[in-house]
Amino acid sequence: MRILIVKLSSLGDVVQTLPVLHDIRRHLPDVTAIDWVAEEAFVDLLRTVPGIERVLPYAQRRWRNLPRSATRVERRAFWRSLREARYDAVIDFQGLVKSAWVARRALLTEGGFSATFGNASELCAYEWPVRWMVSRALPMPRRMHAVARTRYLAATAMGYDPGVVDTPPAYPWAAEPGKALPWIVLAHGTTRADNEWPQANWIAIGRRLVAEGLTVRLPQANAREERVASLIAQGIGEGARVLPRMGLAALLGEMRDGAGLIGVDTGLSHLGVALGLPVVEIFSQPRAWRAGPVGRAHQRAVGGDRPPDVHAVMEAWAACWAARPGQAQPVPA
Repeated sequence: MRILIVKLSSLGDVVQTLPVLHDIRRHLPDVTAIDWVAEEAFVDLLRTVPGIERVLPYAQRRWRNLPRSATRVERRAFWRSLREARYDAVIDFQGLVKSAWVARRALLTEGGFSATFGNASELCAYEWPVRWMVSRALPMPRRMHAVARTRYLAATAMGYDPGVVDTPPAYPWAAEPGKALPWIVLAHGTTRADNEWPQANWIAIGRRLVAEGLTVRLPQANAREERVASLIAQGIGEGARVLPRMGLAALLGEMRDGAGLIGVDTGLSHLGVALGLPVVEIFSQPRAWRAGPVGRAHQRAVGGDRPPDVHAVMEAWAACWAARPGQAQPVPA
């Protein structure tokens, strides 16, 4: 059996879909291959994931900003690559017209099917025309955590027990207990202004972490994030470093070696959760129930109705560090 996953973006959503790979492999031993279509920015990360045979880059974000004549060759190459295999199941985990269009154009085996969400869930993006673009539009609970929602769709589409959502999600990577080095990532960057946390708070957090014996690493993915990271690093002083811009696979390696992560509700925070690091995720809006870390004492969400203050974040970090797996010694509490 060959399965195609369509989950184009964003980083956090891609990461939060990864547990379906473990579920499918566990419950469907006759699956021989799983392929994945994603936006090109996430392809290098997905290629580090065991169990994915082909990762197909879909450059829709870039294509839409260019004349169609300039992207014709690339578009044809993508559709040709997509149709090199036939699938027993194609599952659109995005629930948008752009992703359902990809799922619709994939080739199916005799008896094969395509599936997606049959309705919206609270605080989850959804476009109703997708119900008519695939073979099976499957009903979903109205209120559900994002990770549980993707796992529930996979289970109902593939015919195994949807009660799997009550078990802890399994991700393909893990930090090694006891191997942590004395730095922490501060994931300040976000594409949403309403997710931002004040620079003064980041500086205060960084100074306290440095005083406890940690060093601080600040990732950045564009010119604006680099400017902000530089200002935060200057405010923290010695012990803070702005990371060079790098691909997600390289950043994954950086994060895996570190002590943990404090970040806003963004893809890098979800990546920290997937790595099993101690993570504090800062929410400035009441949606932690949908996207925050669940089921692990060393990963916590803070804030929600209003942004948390520095004290609340540091208190959460102390609790996460105390509950970390393996009780590593090299990094001070």
